[in-house]
Amino acid sequence: MVTMADVAKRAGVTKQTVSNVVRGRTVVSAGTRAKVEAAIDELGYTPNLVARGLSTGTTMTVGFVVPTVANPFYSAVVEEVEALLETRGYHLLLATTRGDGARARRQLASLSSRSVDALLVAGDFDLSECPPAPEGHGPPLVLCAWEIDPPRTLPVVTIDFERAGYLAGRHLRELGHRRVTVVADLPAHRVRVAGLRRALAEDGVSVPDEWVFAAPGATPESGYEAASRALRDRAERPARDRTTAVFSSTDATALGVMEAVRHHGLRVPEDISVIGVDDIPQAAHAHPPLTTVALPKRRMAREATELLWRAIAEGRPTAPSLTLLDPEVLARASSGPAAAAG
Repeated sequence: MVTMADVAKRAGVTKQTVSNVVRGRTVVSAGTRAKVEAAIDELGYTPNLVARGLSTGTTMTVGFVVPTVANPFYSAVVEEVEALLETRGYHLLLATTRGDGARARRQLASLSSRSVDALLVAGDFDLSECPPAPEGHGPPLVLCAWEIDPPRTLPVVTIDFERAGYLAGRHLRELGHRRVTVVADLPAHRVRVAGLRRALAEDGVSVPDEWVFAAPGATPESGYEAASRALRDRAERPARDRTTAVFSSTDATALGVMEAVRHHGLRVPEDISVIGVDDIPQAAHAHPPLTTVALPKRRMAREATELLWRAIAEGRPTAPSLTLLDPEVLARASSGPAAAAG
């Protein structure tokens, strides 16, 4: 078995220098780090995490709690975090809440008991009644993708989800849409809906509650079902009062919305424009390509992970903070000028 001493000998450095490189410490120069990493690759060295944990009190692991990996938003965040951890020799312990508050509590307790070096928690809805303990009562902790009422006692890196809804509303408003239906995963995405309403209100347009349709779980299936209800309601209205656009709180539900529109004999965007939120890979390849509000999820993952590195390197909690990242509209073919009333 290749040892740390073997790597040190090959690189011409001390064992402590190799340890510093493996642990991601910043005290090593770039040139020395490159020599050590080359020696590690040449020898195929794999750190003995158990031995290191006993000697240093660290496990080289980070716990990550997310609602689900089925949602493309969270799977992208997990991929980015895992890739960043690997560059520092760290491993990821992943846990999902599956929309269950009791499960969220168990997962947080389980990861903390495993002596992870730091903890990253994404998503707030499942944790609304069991927020993570403040710093000082466990491993360093950073929150990300926190959409509703981010805690002020912890470091939070998230996206301005209210602005995502606002940008969608402004985009539709600029295209002349004044009758907008909402398909949203509620109450989880109520902030996005509030942003949409704020943008439309700037032009004197309101979105009545009866034009808001719940799509639980934010899946294409829930989007299809909610949109089907909305379209049946639309068909019963006079032409002048019929919806000309649908705002979907996620791209996944938007894909289901577009399918429902087609199945009701209508066209996207000629009869009904559709806009989503996220920019999942499928959005650009939908038929037609989906207009969306892109969320900087990978940048969020990077900035949150950098806060964890700082906490681990300094051996102390990161100060409470709130970083809000801006989304942006990606206009594609699923949105167009409002259809004239018949």
